[in-house]
Amino acid sequence: MDIRRADQRYRGGDEAAGIETRHAFSFGSHYDPDNLRFGAVLACNEETLAPGAGFEEHPHSHTEIVTWVVEGELTHRDSTGHESVVRHGDVQRLSSGSGVRHVERNDGPEPLTFLQMWLAPLRPGGEPFHEVVRGIADSTPYAVPEAGAMLHVRRLGAGERTAVPDAAYAYVHVVRGEVLLDGQRLAAGDAARITGARGLRAEGVTGAELLIWEMG
Repeated sequence: MDIRRADQRYRGGDEAAGIETRHAFSFGSHYDPDNLRFGAVLACNEETLAPGAGFEEHPHSHTEIVTWVVEGELTHRDSTGHESVVRHGDVQRLSSGSGVRHVERNDGPEPLTFLQMWLAPLRPGGEPFHEVVRGIADSTPYAVPEAGAMLHVRRLGAGERTAVPDAAYAYVHVVRGEVLLDGQRLAAGDAARITGARGLRAEGVTGAELLIWEMG
């Protein structure tokens, strides 16, 4: 189990444009040859956008992009004609396929923070695809078969426990609160990269929310 702390993430963004970013993996101009991916996960970016700030239209291809809003509202528009407003509890996925362009903005009155996770597809290409699952229930898995991955959303009260799925690769990200994972204390923004996960449990130290990627 490889623990990565929140303050180890690379800081990016554009302060003048109201954008703050924390990169858990090599991304853009930040390159670390020892931190390129884990399993299917290529990126886990925490983005904070001031009201009115955003990322203007830009392209993606050959990537599965999954978004989880921590607080605020994210407005998404893409070149396939989809437009959505994503809130906490919703899971948004954009399969970029052979190519798609999109816009991401904070059109709301409050600051927006969201996690965006990029996964490598098993096969490149294909038609772009977009969906939003509203208000995903606790412990309900969300499958990304194109990447051979499953996302589990876990919400814990203090003292409550949950199993980490047994998997060749498991990526655990603490969205909020604190947990104990195999004796290690993890706080918001911390993550664990687990190879050969077997019989692991997470326990809430406080109320907590976790995102867990189960990968073959």
